[in-house]
Amino acid sequence: MPQLSSKLALCSLPVALLAVGSAFGQQDFSAITIKTNKLTDNLYYLDGVGGNAGGNVGVLIGDDGVLMIDDQFAPLSEKLQAAIKALSNKPIRMLINTHVHGDHTGGNENFGKLGVDIIAHDNVRVRLAKPATGNPAAAVALPIVTYGDKMSLHLNGETITIGKLPPAHTDGDSYIHFAKADVIHAGDVFRTTGYPGVDGGNGGTVKGTIAALQAIVEMAGPNTKILPATASFRRATMWRGFAITRSKRSAV
Repeated sequence: MPQLSSKLALCSLPVALLAVGSAFGQQDFSAITIKTNKLTDNLYYLDGVGGNAGGNVGVLIGDDGVLMIDDQFAPLSEKLQAAIKALSNKPIRMLINTHVHGDHTGGNENFGKLGVDIIAHDNVRVRLAKPATGNPAAAVALPIVTYGDKMSLHLNGETITIGKLPPAHTDGDSYIHFAKADVIHAGDVFRTTGYPGVDGGNGGTVKGTIAALQAIVEMAGPNTKILPATASFRRATMWRGFAITRSKRSAV
């Protein structure tokens, strides 16, 4: 009996090859405001309005404290803290970096000085400490908890899986899956405002991008909310509509 399998269409997946540091030039952050977007009763994402603020910041709140995902650029740290304080009076306990780029890790030093524990894939710590270009990150900005394949957190009633994706945008890309909320934060691996970006200088590959997107598709259910690097979330069914083709194959 014929079966349906989901496969990303190679021909419909152009990519943008990135030069290291090309997107992170000097800019004026004073005009940027932080917008809070609600996903569930205790899960939100923050995005910058009025300029290039960097990636979406995930925020899980509850009695156990606050969990952040990414921290944009350093000049926005105070604005992010203010937005989080408006949601919760609990301290920020942990911060997950989805990958190495400065628009997702730029605030690490500021949050590290506040005593926030930073979590990331092994390769993120290595590349922050010994970057392909530029200066190494300060010791306080480095992740103090790293993982190789997968790890779990149990916080605020959620089971949170942090997992390694194939070398896609970089070689340290993580997904963060909130089981109860049915939400996946996919970092810069998934975009809705442009083609996937591949940073070869930081270990990214086109082949890995295709494999990583396929892995996220297979992880998601029909009602899963997938949070991209920028812009608003997409439900898995909506994503499938523009990113996937259905091909028939015969059962073996």
